Amino acid sequence: MTKPESTALTGRSPIVVRRRPIHQMLVPFPVAYFAAAFVTDLAYWRTAEVMWYRFSVWLIAAGLIMGAFVALAAVIDLFRRQRPAWIRALAYASGVVLSIFNVLIHSRDGYTAIVPTGLTLSGVVLVLLLVAIFPGWALTNRYRIGAKA
Repeated sequence: MTKPESTALTGRSPIVVRRRPIHQMLVPFPVAYFAAAFVTDLAYWRTAEVMWYRFSVWLIAAGLIMGAFVALAAVIDLFRRQRPAWIRALAYASGVVLSIFNVLIHSRDGYTAIVPTGLTLSGVVLVLLLVAIFPGWALTNRYRIGAKA
């Protein structure tokens, strides 16, 4: 018997579909926005050009918006019965909360809005997010995804 005939007889498909967490596809976006905000903070620190200051504020705001989408997707993934990876999820949540403070600090006017507090917060957020995504883009454990109970 050939392979297609045997699967036709057993009724099982030879293709196994692996379901990925929804948030896993969205996590790279806020990480990229917050990393770019750190880079623009560094550029502002070195040049004092207002353009870099404005870019930082917009990038942090965009990262927070995408972070909200990731949080919503992570909650949906939890309802799909995936176990959260608590250390990564808490590191990610801490980074987003610090970014809320960071955007408030960046909303002040002048050089002191960025240097040193805004620059430091951007660096800490970047480190926290890199820790959160180090094993992969997922904030949930990979085992048992798509497995039958």
